[in-house]
Amino acid sequence: MSASVMFKVIILVTRKPGMSPADFAHHYETVHVPLVKRLVPQLVEYRRNFVEPGAGAPDFDAVTEMWFHDRAGYEALTALNADPIKGALLAEDAMKFMDAPKTRIFVVEEHGAP
Repeated sequence: MSASVMFKVIILVTRKPGMSPADFAHHYETVHVPLVKRLVPQLVEYRRNFVEPGAGAPDFDAVTEMWFHDRAGYEALTALNADPIKGALLAEDAMKFMDAPKTRIFVVEEHGAP
């Protein structure tokens, strides 16, 4: 990841009801990730962290991290929702594996050692 990256977004993603964790992760990695990478060239880094099933597990299944050089890169992603073709592709695919109403997205300020 480039040292010039300054803008990070976290998305807490819940799998679609009735879908197994394995099927959720498989679809996310093999279908959705390539689609996002193709449609969002502003992405600098894109990580998916899948929650291990078990007692005390949170109410989401993946923590997704997306880095952009700046807010404008992130806004290009959010603008896709208004695009009748690209936005529809992303939304249609998300409906196949995500419980969209439970998805939470927020901007964070990352701190840590250089």
